[in-house]
Amino acid sequence: MVNIKKALVCGAGGFIGSHLVKRLKKEGYWVRGVDLKNPDFGSSVADEFIIGDLREQSVCRGVLNEPFDEVYQLAADMGGAGYIFTGEHDADVMHNSASINLNIVDIANKHKVGKIFYSSSACIYPAYNQEDPNNPKCSENSVYPATPDSEYGWEKLFSERLYLSYNRNYDLQIRIARFHNIFGPEGTWKGGKEKAPAALCRKVAEAQDGGEIEIWGDGGQTRSFLYIDECLEGIRRLMDSNFTGPVNIGSDEMVTINQLAEMVMGIANKKLTLKYVTGPLGVRGRNSDNTLIKEKLKWAPSELLQNGLEKTYAWIKEEVSKKL
Repeated sequence: MVNIKKALVCGAGGFIGSHLVKRLKKEGYWVRGVDLKNPDFGSSVADEFIIGDLREQSVCRGVLNEPFDEVYQLAADMGGAGYIFTGEHDADVMHNSASINLNIVDIANKHKVGKIFYSSSACIYPAYNQEDPNNPKCSENSVYPATPDSEYGWEKLFSERLYLSYNRNYDLQIRIARFHNIFGPEGTWKGGKEKAPAALCRKVAEAQDGGEIEIWGDGGQTRSFLYIDECLEGIRRLMDSNFTGPVNIGSDEMVTINQLAEMVMGIANKKLTLKYVTGPLGVRGRNSDNTLIKEKLKWAPSELLQNGLEKTYAWIKEEVSKKL
């Protein structure tokens, strides 16, 4: 009899989580998904999908009521700069995400799951190392002295230490990745929680040729953006490895927001004016340092940003057309 691996995906209704469920099913896993909501753009392909609030211990006990080979903890209160950096959601972001992690790691340990993956974030890196847009420092060992750029980043750093503590004290097998701006089709593209690639794709799709779109700040801030398929590959390679992490999972193809806007306009074949407005910005510069992932996993993301943007723009353009 074939031994089918069982996986639990927490946050399976979210962007990365819903894609991860699809990836695990293709690999032959039996998958249980759990989230506050179903995926926004179609039903989940999970074998079981449970609507539940992981801030509640009773819900966590219910979904972790049997042995799992792997648990993927992606559930969090999060969003793009327009959500994270305004300061208006700090208490909810910290309380909600910390509650989920405190519940999941403790119950997973009691049930002796095989491995648990925790999705951390590049937002944990010190703001003082990201002031130069052309030379940000985001190596994994640069996290201390700690001054994350947001309360979201502080919670992620706390939860990293939480999982590492369970690894040291209880030998719970964990894997930690720090995501750098994951994007792609079926991600949030409107409503305030969208990230820069989706926001710009939406603005360009909605604009008339010759019109204008708004850019927060002066557009000189730098970032890197990782296409969802590469993110999933990194997650699976990390889980199959013997490396605990934390490790960056991100692209090292750094661009300014102005350059990102120009790329999207090129894909759309539109000439638009950039109008600079005040808005939440985060750090001045950020890029994934992929030295450690190459060393430990003998792999690093390599797909060009252009390719991912083409797929994402096509999907968002179609979504925008549905609203017209």
